[in-house]
Amino acid sequence: MNALAVRRLCKRYGPGCDSCFTSPPVDSNRCIDCGSIVALRNVSFDLPAGELVGIMGESGSGKSTLLRCLFFDDVPDDGSAVFRDGDVTCDLFTLNRAEARKLKNRSFSIVHQNPRLGLNFRTTAGGNVAERVLTAGHRNYRGIRATATRLLRRTRVPTDRIDELPGNFSGGMQQRVQIAKALSVHPAILFLDEVTSGLDLSVQAQILDLIQELHQQLRLSILLVTHDIGVVKLLASQTMIMQHGTIVESGLTDQILEDPQHPYTQELVGAAL
Repeated sequence: MNALAVRRLCKRYGPGCDSCFTSPPVDSNRCIDCGSIVALRNVSFDLPAGELVGIMGESGSGKSTLLRCLFFDDVPDDGSAVFRDGDVTCDLFTLNRAEARKLKNRSFSIVHQNPRLGLNFRTTAGGNVAERVLTAGHRNYRGIRATATRLLRRTRVPTDRIDELPGNFSGGMQQRVQIAKALSVHPAILFLDEVTSGLDLSVQAQILDLIQELHQQLRLSILLVTHDIGVVKLLASQTMIMQHGTIVESGLTDQILEDPQHPYTQELVGAAL
């Protein structure tokens, strides 16, 4: 079963015209007729339940826009994204605002590249986890603190620092708090947006090891955006390569990295060798 089935997703920024999503890209994601930026052009893929799927591409390829649309932070111009979890089946882009907010709060979580986008720096590490739990509708305060303590311990944040502000933490520790916060509602889908970018190599390795461990233990459905081949090689069972707002190649990660077919994928793999 697929946790998410995305079909012909389109997003543009600009005036728009009939050619934006029909004309093939020519060395950029700018429409040749009207000049609009075509961030997503007929993007289709599946996220199987319990799998970790990677999305790779250079800056401007559309991978972050894709995450923003799926996480309700941006509105696509066309396409569908069918979400399935148990008895729940819905197209994300047909929900009204209240329905979308409820689904986002209870079923989706995201870990941002910049911790300041995912954490409230005015409240404590434990308070950040508690805020997320409260948003999902839980009101047992003693239970919420116990949940925060358990999740911080699980993500390797010293529990004696539960009442410290995130600003006192290192970048790697802030990412761990973000992950604890994201896991607090037992999300059906976890979105990871360049979670190791800007961290020291040793800290990157620790965060990747933590993600791999949590994925194996919890069988989360994860969509991972990265520009790092090493990250998808370690974590992703399947990988999509994006360029100019389109998916130019997709399949099993090992197959793509060992025998890339598209010239752009060959370029990415060659540059990493």
